[in-house]
Amino acid sequence: MTAHDRETSDGTVGRTLAVLDLVAEFGRPVRFAEIMPRAGLPKATLYRFLQVLANQDMLLFDEDRQTYAPGMRLVRLAHSAWAQSSLAPLAKGIIDDLADRIGQTVHLAQLDNGAVLYVDKRNARQPVEMFSQSGKIGPAYCTGVGKAMLAHLSDARLEQAISRQSFHGHTPRTITTPEALKAELALIRDRGYALDDEEHEAGIACIAVPILSKSGRMLGALSVTTTTAATSRDQLLALAGPVTDASAAIAAAAEAWRFPETKQ
Repeated sequence: MTAHDRETSDGTVGRTLAVLDLVAEFGRPVRFAEIMPRAGLPKATLYRFLQVLANQDMLLFDEDRQTYAPGMRLVRLAHSAWAQSSLAPLAKGIIDDLADRIGQTVHLAQLDNGAVLYVDKRNARQPVEMFSQSGKIGPAYCTGVGKAMLAHLSDARLEQAISRQSFHGHTPRTITTPEALKAELALIRDRGYALDDEEHEAGIACIAVPILSKSGRMLGALSVTTTTAATSRDQLLALAGPVTDASAAIAAAAEAWRFPETKQ
């Protein structure tokens, strides 16, 4: 999707922010020539937007390397948004306790535009190399936390979220169709937890539960992740209780805090 495609009634401001998003998506300092093909904007317009963002410290322009990267003002805003809208500060003590008791990797996640945003993580006593890291974006359709959250969206929001899934077959076990995902989500709603049975990464399995408010609003999800070599399926299922209890504790803590609405 180009910056031009993202333009709506927001006009110039919307297009400028779309360019900011585009630069951030590269995940590294990027040159003008790399941005241009993906921006969908006239060269002069793109240059003007980049200059405005740099002047406002939203982007950092390196004159020696001729590259653009997220600026410190953006970092400060991100930090403030993280502290005010993320579950991480409220959940810290609860997931610390859960990780200490079970000795496995614990993930705290929220849903952002149909994707999983990992907002906190505790490593296992014997750390395992895996995709997830705090601040990283992951797929929803093939992860435990993702499916736990999708299962508790309203019908309209679920359709929007499903339309944003890539349905790439990461492993032979990955769900690759909307129909199969919907069937899995119905099962998750009935039993109260989701499983990632080597669907995202071979040899990695997890059990996840949603974090729900008293009104049923989906706030996020909590999971315990391990390896299939170290933990049997029965041992993984036995963790449903502790994870559910921790999820309920986070939800209770969140009742006293009003979180901004996010694009789920």
